[in-house]
Amino acid sequence: MAITISTVLVFGIILFLLIRRGGMNPWHALVAVLFGFFLAGSSVAPSINDGATGVAGFLASLNI
Repeated sequence: MAITISTVLVFGIILFLLIRRGGMNPWHALVAVLFGFFLAGSSVAPSINDGATGVAGFLASLNI
């Protein structure tokens, strides 16, 4: 659950910055949010979650 909240926060910040500085308008943001919402309810969601968890685990194991 902590990874999910962190991921949502990071993507929220990225989306905010794209709207404010990257020239992305609010309609594009709405489409991105709706796409994510419907993607989360699809049959691909577990695979995406497993991939994101794997990447997070890999990044956590790096000794930087």
